[in-house]
Amino acid sequence: MHKLKYFVQFIIISFLFLIFRILGLKLSKIFSVHIMKIFGPFFRSNKILRNNLLKAFPSLKDKEIKKIIKSTWENYGKIFSEYVFLKEFRNNSKFNKKVKIINKEVLDHIKLKNKPVIFISGHFNNFELMAMNIEKSGIDLAAIYRPLNNFYLNPIMENIRKKYICRNQIKKGQSGTRQLLKYFKKNISVALMIDQRVSEGIKCELFNSQALTTTLPAQFVKKFNSEIVPVYIERTTNENFNIIFYQPLKFQDTDNVYSITKKLNYILEKMILRNPSQWIWTHNRWK
Repeated sequence: MHKLKYFVQFIIISFLFLIFRILGLKLSKIFSVHIMKIFGPFFRSNKILRNNLLKAFPSLKDKEIKKIIKSTWENYGKIFSEYVFLKEFRNNSKFNKKVKIINKEVLDHIKLKNKPVIFISGHFNNFELMAMNIEKSGIDLAAIYRPLNNFYLNPIMENIRKKYICRNQIKKGQSGTRQLLKYFKKNISVALMIDQRVSEGIKCELFNSQALTTTLPAQFVKKFNSEIVPVYIERTTNENFNIIFYQPLKFQDTDNVYSITKKLNYILEKMILRNPSQWIWTHNRWK
């Protein structure tokens, strides 16, 4: 049954990608937003979104919840259509102007020091553009990703990621962690999302509730005295983005894995609070 379901999804998405390419970015975005608002809740329950929002904002009014849920599906639609145009975002000067880098000096300093760092972020708007622009800046990078459950679609997405986002792609999991260490020892920086639930993580506070959280950044701090560089992306208009690079974080020898992880979750909270509607609330974060 799963095979049939995944194959139907593959056919539909392949067809939509073809339509997006014909329509162009502007029209495909409008079309995709309408599709996602109608069909998105069939794939990810609005109940999960609502529960997550109330975890983070217990006093949020129903009107505001509905507004953020609507914006979440609109963002999904925009991101979905933009996958077709990642090649242009990577190589086309017209598309390059749609992405503004804030605090570029942070990247310049990392290149000058020639020492690998850990870039951390969350699933904000078109999160794929972050790793893309780090690599475009001239920093050797490896990015951790979670393979799609759909084994028909996953090879397509892996190919897109390797060609246009970041050529060094590491699958999430134990084998990926070993590969990550090899890259880091070769002076290659690492980018990862810290906002997904991971079974091998630890329970750590996020918006006053315990959430399973990856400890990889903290482990690299303790083992290699690595610098952690938070990155945030926001959609400023329908087609334009700001990518903000924070100053590298410094930690004390007395900081342990838990305290470092808690601090990173706190930074993630602050990013989410900048614009709650731009975070992807459909992850079952506090399960």
